[in-house]
Amino acid sequence: MVKEILAAISQGKKFLITAHVRLDGDALGSELALYLMLKDLGKEAVIYNQDPTPEHYRFLPAAEHIVHDLAHLEKYDVAFILDCSELDRVGKIAEDVARIKTLINIDHHVSNGGFCKLRLLDSRASSTGELLYRLMRKMHVKMTKDICTNLYAAILTDTGGFRYSSTHEDTLRAAGDLVEGGAQPQWISENIYENDPPAKIQLLSRVLETLTLDMETRTASLVVTRQHLQDTGATMEHTDGFIDIPRTVRGIDIAMLYTQMGEKQFKLSLRSKGKVNVEKIARKFGGGGHVNAAACRIDGDIEAIKSRVLEAVKEL
Repeated sequence: MVKEILAAISQGKKFLITAHVRLDGDALGSELALYLMLKDLGKEAVIYNQDPTPEHYRFLPAAEHIVHDLAHLEKYDVAFILDCSELDRVGKIAEDVARIKTLINIDHHVSNGGFCKLRLLDSRASSTGELLYRLMRKMHVKMTKDICTNLYAAILTDTGGFRYSSTHEDTLRAAGDLVEGGAQPQWISENIYENDPPAKIQLLSRVLETLTLDMETRTASLVVTRQHLQDTGATMEHTDGFIDIPRTVRGIDIAMLYTQMGEKQFKLSLRSKGKVNVEKIARKFGGGGHVNAAACRIDGDIEAIKSRVLEAVKEL
């Protein structure tokens, strides 16, 4: 499959790069690294994302070139769909993207069923950024400082700062190689993890009031409501990282973050320790992800939703 992907890159002239809605560091770092590589190869490339770039990722090299409106998709030879387990995850232009002649999916979600003919999938990889790093090494492209910075940010964020079980020796070797290529770990980490606006801290203080610990099921949860956002002036992007807080509690194996998306709809984010497979829980509600990190959306009242999820945890 890699040979076919390399051939598509060689033969293509106009490339569309996109990723999932509600962008994270892996999606953005991967998009930007691929964009810079294609531009260095003399290709025409455009990054489209439905959602705005979160503030703490706008420092990444070439982030200013991302667009959020797109027309005439028929002009693209190739579309890269990154960090998506299904095409619908790119948002409202999914059907138009599907009509592009050559689609290439690069992803590491265990729930990916292979929706593209050309694909680079590895659920054991730490991140889509790590998969792109492997691809670029096979291509023997010049790993510029900007490419290395973006790939390092992708790997850093999707491994939780190299703390998650997806961090393997190959992951750390890749990170070391990227540092050698010019990525600056301290500068990247400070921009991502130590650059929060006051509204995020105010939101966190409100959300921590909802903390629920259940030592019987070894679960902990937080709830973010639209009222919390309204009262603090925070936005949805400011909830990034909240899921990791209940995960740090001793004796807790599964952390859950319920984020209100509509009047009667919540997004459930799940994180786990060890071999606890939260992807099975997310899949039960129509979602997916990884063994230790997954998500889904559930309709209903929050207390009823929490009760349903706890039943699923007990079954697991």
